Amino acid sequence: MGKANAPVKKNDYIDLTFSDLTHEGEGVGKIDGYPIFVPYGLPGESAKVKVIKVKKNLAFGKLIERYESSDDRIEPPCDVFYKCGGCQLQHMTYDRQLTMKQKQVQDVMKKIAQMPDVPVHPTIGMTEPWNYRNKVQIPVGKRYGKVMTGFYQKRTHNIIDMDTCPVQSDDNDKVVRGIRDIIAELGIEPYDEETHDGVIRHIVLRTGYHSDEMMVVIVTKTKDLPYQDAFVERIKALNPNIKGIIQNINADETNVIMGETSHTLWGEDVIVDKIHDLEFAISAQSFYQVNPEQTEKLYDKALEYAQLSGKESVIDAYCGIGSISLFLAQHAKKVYGVEVVPQAVDDAKANAKRNHIDNAEFYVGEAEKVMPWWKAQGLNPDVVVVDPPRKGCDENLLQAMIDMEPKRIVYVSCNPSTLARDLSYLAEGGYETKEIQPVDMFPQASHVESVTLLEKKG
Repeated sequence: MGKANAPVKKNDYIDLTFSDLTHEGEGVGKIDGYPIFVPYGLPGESAKVKVIKVKKNLAFGKLIERYESSDDRIEPPCDVFYKCGGCQLQHMTYDRQLTMKQKQVQDVMKKIAQMPDVPVHPTIGMTEPWNYRNKVQIPVGKRYGKVMTGFYQKRTHNIIDMDTCPVQSDDNDKVVRGIRDIIAELGIEPYDEETHDGVIRHIVLRTGYHSDEMMVVIVTKTKDLPYQDAFVERIKALNPNIKGIIQNINADETNVIMGETSHTLWGEDVIVDKIHDLEFAISAQSFYQVNPEQTEKLYDKALEYAQLSGKESVIDAYCGIGSISLFLAQHAKKVYGVEVVPQAVDDAKANAKRNHIDNAEFYVGEAEKVMPWWKAQGLNPDVVVVDPPRKGCDENLLQAMIDMEPKRIVYVSCNPSTLARDLSYLAEGGYETKEIQPVDMFPQASHVESVTLLEKKG
């Protein structure tokens, strides 16, 4: 049903000129001020579009034919790009991707934070924006008797069978293909989402950026892994850098990839990788940034904004396995990390020990509860660093930061909208947003990370 006030109806064919991009990278064209979002359209292009969904304030269309092409358009190097849901931006030049991400942050600062004058710097990009992911999570399925591995088709759970992925490393691609062939040859059944039958759900690989060490995680529905010994021996032979093979068990009917329980079938429980001169042990379930080259740039910027002289006490909220905390500890008097996941805190403590860092302490708990307790104990940090999940900071955590009155807050964000919302709250609490630096952690995809510097007014 088309909406009464919309100038288009479902199934209409229209001519449209694109003037902008959504934050997902879709082309935006307008008819009488009414926006229509069309995947793969680029600003400056005009095209024939089929209207596929009409809402009160906007519609969605499908690109049928381009009448002209933008200078920003390129041929995607991936042959399944238009089917796969993994990447959104391979059809545009990398320069255009970087300006789109900068604009994404600028737009939310105007619309959500009501701070149009805060400097948002040009996005820090990569020299080579391909083959950068150090972690791959590939579903395994079966169609017409053939074992398949590949990412899901957009907005579905249909697996697109693929041999290579241009944002993964070549070594990861080869190992995934090898494991897929071994599954087929040994006759181990892939998991079927609809019937909840079968054994193997996902293949997860983690690779060290500096170390090249590789971990293979086989996610199974069942505790038993048929032909386990033969399976393990053949996986070991795929690449000499494989240091450990782990089974993770996920028996639930869920789209969450990993279950609670992991055990090592062969080799090491962790791989070791470096960020700058710090070593980190990464387990099957550790959170670790997937783009190590850009992580170094992100952390460098966070450190620059923290302005540490060696005398400061610093709180790192959502500290994970301690990667930012330990980086800050090299330049601060004392760092206090807090994280809700107990396993991550154990990893953070072990990583501090591994790097001979004794001025960082880590605590399990919700930052919004731990920080008021710290304040009551007399802890007054000079700097608070926060790196929350996509949903942003809990309001109680924002208030806890304001109550502690640090000189500076460094906010690392993976979601511009929740960042802008939180900056508004912090502004009311007396913190001025000084500048924002977007960093491209996910080339070819529409996500953008950023680092923001806030200072206490007066």
